Amino acid sequence: MEDKYLQDITEIKNMMNKSSQFISLSGLSGIMAGIYALIGAHIANGLIESHAAYYVTLESKTFKLIVLTAFLVLLFSIVTAAILTASKAKKQGEKIWNSTSKRVLVNFLIPLVTGGIFGLLLLRNGYYGLIAPVTLLFYGLACVNASKYTLRDVRYLGITIIILGLIATEFSGYALEFWALGFGVCHILYGSIMYFKYDRK
Repeated sequence: MEDKYLQDITEIKNMMNKSSQFISLSGLSGIMAGIYALIGAHIANGLIESHAAYYVTLESKTFKLIVLTAFLVLLFSIVTAAILTASKAKKQGEKIWNSTSKRVLVNFLIPLVTGGIFGLLLLRNGYYGLIAPVTLLFYGLACVNASKYTLRDVRYLGITIIILGLIATEFSGYALEFWALGFGVCHILYGSIMYFKYDRK
């Protein structure tokens, strides 16, 4: 009788978690986002080194290619995340677009869009060395903010990236390296943890 009572309590708790948390995030999408970020950082580093003889400005072809690379990394990451998360949600019998996933998206986008606008303002005023740290900081804040409605591991990912963003602010000469560490290595690490903890069940 006691075992049945505990089992019922566990089932009720699981139902409450499913209704309040979006648990279909795919660990594989995190791994792939990290790989895309490392490839993008490698390409950006090559572009910077090949034009080291002159200063990269907003109007230069090099800067436009770096922006294009960053956009493609973001695009591939979003598309991959959408496909893999939809596949996982389908296997779990969960709708990918519901009230919980909407809350995740809204809470994620508020800091992210704010950081994007702030980054553009920094670009406009010539603070190029702060762009990478700012993207790390606001992305980390976005992860922490969204983690209230999804897997707890996202919170730890966000905190880790915030710390890297603060360190990158102090050592702005290594901004690209910290960017690769935050968006590349951290995504691969936490994506792997999430995959082995949740996706393989």
